[in-house]
Amino acid sequence: MTTPTPPLPASGLAPGDDGAPLRLWWLRGMRRFASVPAVVLMGAFIGFGALARESGVTLAQAMVMSGLIWALPSKVVLLGVIAGGGTITTAAVAVTLSAVRLMPMVMALIPVIRNARTPRWVLYFAAHFVAVTAWVFGMTEVAALPRRVRMAYFLGFATTIQLGAMAVTALSFAMSGALPLILAAALVFLTPLYFTVSLWGAARDVADRLALVIGILLLPALHQLTPQFDLLLTGLIGGTLAWLIGRRARTKGAAR
Repeated sequence: MTTPTPPLPASGLAPGDDGAPLRLWWLRGMRRFASVPAVVLMGAFIGFGALARESGVTLAQAMVMSGLIWALPSKVVLLGVIAGGGTITTAAVAVTLSAVRLMPMVMALIPVIRNARTPRWVLYFAAHFVAVTAWVFGMTEVAALPRRVRMAYFLGFATTIQLGAMAVTALSFAMSGALPLILAAALVFLTPLYFTVSLWGAARDVADRLALVIGILLLPALHQLTPQFDLLLTGLIGGTLAWLIGRRARTKGAAR
């Protein structure tokens, strides 16, 4: 009886085949730009470029936002503050609060893609790219590779999609007159929709999916009560309730 061969990762190599130079793994990561997550993200940035122009920012400012503020929701928050005539302090606080949700994602991903010899500056550099698309990619595809090559593979993918996002931002900014504003706004929501579907599919426990359901139900009410902290409170309350319900269910199951 033969042992079934495990499926190959997208790189085309078996998990134990790590003899290739790291620069080759970087190129293999770049090649993953041709994937569904990257296409979804580029569609969202088509919407961002149009929204940026409608908000009154220049092309150069939109490009800087695409390069330095990587998470798309934080960009949208900043555009809202700019359009509303807010101050620099208001903008900084709003973007910071929007980005707080990324901290647990960074803490979960970095131990997966690093190795014992990874320099600290590389960790900081990699953390910059941690948003929805890169996080899902790192936690699924990269985690299946040998540890030595994970960082190079991840950065190859992450840097490529960021450069692609900047290019799409410039293109959609220049062509925004041909794109209805309602369509631009709809495209921005492609990424969170993809993220939600990915989380649901990757959930390993009933409590994980329950947290998503509770969060979706809580968000409208919390947005009305405290729009500045709605996402933070939704995650905190929804995750806590789901964990408590899941723990009680496991306790009852063990007692039977």
